[in-house]
Amino acid sequence: MLTRDYYFDLPENLIAQVPVEHRGDEKLMYLNKRSGEYKDLTMKDIVSLIDSNCVMVVNNSKVRKARCYGISDTGARVEFLFLEENEDHTWTAMTSKARKQKKGKSYSFFDRDGNLVRKAVITGENEDGTRIVDFGGILSEDFFSLCGHVPLPPYIKREDTFSDESRYQTVYASQEGSVAAPTAGLHFTKEILDEIKARGVKILEVTLHVGAGTFLPVRSDNIEDHHMHYERYTISEETAAQFNEARRSGKKIVAVGTTSVRTLESASDENGFIKAGTQRTNIFIYPGYRFKAVDSLLTNFHTPESTLLMLVSALAGKENIFNAYHHAVEKGYRFFSYGDAMFID
Repeated sequence: MLTRDYYFDLPENLIAQVPVEHRGDEKLMYLNKRSGEYKDLTMKDIVSLIDSNCVMVVNNSKVRKARCYGISDTGARVEFLFLEENEDHTWTAMTSKARKQKKGKSYSFFDRDGNLVRKAVITGENEDGTRIVDFGGILSEDFFSLCGHVPLPPYIKREDTFSDESRYQTVYASQEGSVAAPTAGLHFTKEILDEIKARGVKILEVTLHVGAGTFLPVRSDNIEDHHMHYERYTISEETAAQFNEARRSGKKIVAVGTTSVRTLESASDENGFIKAGTQRTNIFIYPGYRFKAVDSLLTNFHTPESTLLMLVSALAGKENIFNAYHHAVEKGYRFFSYGDAMFID
């Protein structure tokens, strides 16, 4: 399978730069994965699409303000995207002008009032081009509150604003650690969730902290040659028990977002039962994959040639997805993180 087979023309004006004025007012496309039929709806219609015989799984990861600017000893302003804390309390980070950010260089980080908060030094370089950054001790979340910016994706061509601190976050986000939002969940309001619960639907939470891989394109010509970055996920004993009971009773599993899909499929055995615990996954789902734990998916509209487009094609069929995407372009659906939604059932 070739990466170029997943290319489609997307007008730049359809790449959402800001969210809709009111959360929950997004368009929603319904796609029947068996027939290929699609319908134009709104996000509020999701309530009627998820009946009482469903269990809905959401990713409660919270976006960290992980984009920070350090001033080097030479006075250069360098952007850092802090991906993950390592066991020795150093951090793995992506940097701007990476070739110049070498081992031994030191940086100062300031708050918005110009006060020095922490100093750090690069102590290593990884094969994937990321850097190891040492702050000389444990770095608290206060650092990111003082120095950080919301790490909006690179296709959003503007600086982050105060409103992004709430809008680029799901209403149920609780576990800090992602560098990108699990964006399918951005469409839910508390009112929509309450209506879904009132129908008898149980909502279960898992945690997958979205990492650098969400920004990286597929650079190999053949899909099979692409390797995903590892991401950490956690499933509680309670969630696993309730999920597995739902599977035994024949309930449909609705995943909210591709991160929930990747978590459940990574933790699943061949019969679709999941195991609790904290693990790392680099699962890559593309056509030919047999889904074990997930039946339906709420997701956004994804970038051409991306691993996310390949995942939804695996679930619904490539032809069905591309027919639906061509319709979405014609109808002016908004794409990517702040865009509209699709429900694959």
